[in-house]
Amino acid sequence: MTHTIKLALGSVAVAIIVLAIKAVAWWMTGSIALMSDALESIVNVATALAALWAVRVAAIPADDGHPFGHHKAEYFSAVLEGVLIVIAAIFILREAWGALFNPPPLYDLWPGLAINILASVINGAWCWMLLRQGRLLRSPALVADGRHLLSDVISSVGVTFGVFLAVASGWLWLDAALAALVAVNILWSGWQVIRSSVGGLMDESVPVADLDEMRDLIAANADGAVEAHDLRARHAGSATFVEFHLVVPGEMTVEAAHDICDRLEAALKAAISQCTVTIHVEPEYKAKHSGIVVL
Repeated sequence: MTHTIKLALGSVAVAIIVLAIKAVAWWMTGSIALMSDALESIVNVATALAALWAVRVAAIPADDGHPFGHHKAEYFSAVLEGVLIVIAAIFILREAWGALFNPPPLYDLWPGLAINILASVINGAWCWMLLRQGRLLRSPALVADGRHLLSDVISSVGVTFGVFLAVASGWLWLDAALAALVAVNILWSGWQVIRSSVGGLMDESVPVADLDEMRDLIAANADGAVEAHDLRARHAGSATFVEFHLVVPGEMTVEAAHDICDRLEAALKAAISQCTVTIHVEPEYKAKHSGIVVL
């Protein structure tokens, strides 16, 4: 079992525990704001299960039917998470609208808020773990799950403070208003998750800084070649695909050109984890004099 799958399993367990804690807090207080917080945790369970499925599929080696691997399964998971987040936000807005004009009474406030704070602490610790490990492992599914948990933590802190303010001031309508604010925050989180995932599904180019690093590696390790041009690179989950054209002297043997390609491939794979490199060798008259100059 890979480290990524273990983290995804941990997310499912944490999401279920936090959901149970928040459901108790809502049941004790009757707060619409705490209800919205608990509802978001239902989405957390669903997204954690989706992330677990995605990382398991992404870990399957390439086969005849999927020669480039199964890495993009993580992007599908992240899009599903975004859609579920948006659905939850719409439901919360619906409940908040009704409660805004007819605020429900609040019960057992202090024990309920204390229980909700405990859930936020657990979520916060796991969110930090997911974001840190997800970026190290370059897992879009884990990062998306972590970003959603971060929005949950922020909204939970706001809800806790707001419910306290509603009771202290006697303005019970603040409870429903806070639920609406939670929904808006969830909508923004869902949009961010969907936006980043669509970029991966559309084979968006890697950041400019990463391309510059690749150019430097190619220039430093292509001794014997003339130039390299038409560099392209994209991410697919934790994998990176790099392609470029390598121009060599016309009189160079195939073996010598192949040695340069092997050296370049080794340098790129040493710097970039799970990197697949495709190099198209061209004769000198194909030089564009606008690509990567060999050092």
